[in-house]
Amino acid sequence: MKTAKEIYMYLLATVVIAGFFITLVFMIQSGEYKTEVNMIVGALIGAFITVVGFFFGSSKSSADKNEMILNSTPIIKENEST
Repeated sequence: MKTAKEIYMYLLATVVIAGFFITLVFMIQSGEYKTEVNMIVGALIGAFITVVGFFFGSSKSSADKNEMILNSTPIIKENEST
């Protein structure tokens, strides 16, 4: 089950991406914004690389490790004094 934070994160990402593509389509259809369209396509490529890096790269491994540590039970040794 996804947490509320994850749901909002994916919802926000969906809204931003949809708005980005809608803006891009309107700019291409008007034909007046060739330089701006190239900039938006470049930004989309950069965003794509960032998303792939997060979900399949070291950020994903780090997030998995953090979740594993959070869900683990600490080991308490009886011989240690505090």
